[in-house]
Amino acid sequence: MRSTPHPHYAHHRFPAEVISQVVWLYFRFPLSLRMVEEVPAARGILVSHETVRQWALKFGQRFANQIRWHAPTPGDKSHLGEVVISIGGEKYSLWRAVDQHGIVLDILVESRRDAKAAKRLLRKLLKRQCQSPRVMITDKLPSYGAAKRKIMPDVEHQ
Repeated sequence: MRSTPHPHYAHHRFPAEVISQVVWLYFRFPLSLRMVEEVPAARGILVSHETVRQWALKFGQRFANQIRWHAPTPGDKSHLGEVVISIGGEKYSLWRAVDQHGIVLDILVESRRDAKAAKRLLRKLLKRQCQSPRVMITDKLPSYGAAKRKIMPDVEHQ
């Protein structure tokens, strides 16, 4: 006896389980479309990266919402750091906030490495988290201290 397919997955060549697994992989892990294409290929299911992209556009919002809903709550300590990266031959600063469990809280790419960029990261972090961390741990970049005094004066800075 054949089960009836879910109406959202009707008129697709692959079963709903394959589509769901591929879309879930794409949204759950930091994988490219071509990397996600290789996972079912290892099991003998040939899916192009363009098909993965179209499935992600069609079915992705539901999976993204589920993953966000089941995400662990962030801790009360934030580790902030920055690294210089090159994009198209130009140097940019990648600012990142991570909690004590290693969960990435926020990322910001800026052309500058000053207090204005640090303030922007802290504002973005507060807007997304809806609460300030108890402790903020940074390196010795003076921009963090200036931004913290303006945006989060009551947070402990280490």
